[in-house]
Amino acid sequence: MGDRGSEFAIRIVEATEVDDALASAMARLVPQLSRSNPPPDTATLEAIVDSEASTLLLAFDEQGVVVGSLTLALFRIPTGMRAWIEDVVVDEAARGRGVGEALNREAIGRARAEGATTVDLTSRPSREAANRLYRRLGFEKRTTNMYRLAL
Repeated sequence: MGDRGSEFAIRIVEATEVDDALASAMARLVPQLSRSNPPPDTATLEAIVDSEASTLLLAFDEQGVVVGSLTLALFRIPTGMRAWIEDVVVDEAARGRGVGEALNREAIGRARAEGATTVDLTSRPSREAANRLYRRLGFEKRTTNMYRLAL
């Protein structure tokens, strides 16, 4: 995997506006995360970027190419501020270089700054590298039942 710091400079930026470059980057990244969901269109990206509850973080390499993204959802409920990490994707060509770690560390820092006391996420067991990363970052596997209702 190599020395992450010296060979691959990663810059994490919050997406604050939607343009063709962002739409193109998400059209390239989202299929690497999910084959069952289409990439977000411009209107969807604008809703994500404009929402106070979600923050779209982008990882740029030293050439200014988007090599990863993560969405941080922050919302207040009666028991406190909640933080949830969703849709973490790192471009296949950039995997193993610390992109996912940089995105997650930024999200965790932002969640902490907003007053969240925990950050939750889910990860398929088949995503072995991602699961190793989450454990290394201090995430602990929970024994809570996860339910989903398709609408």
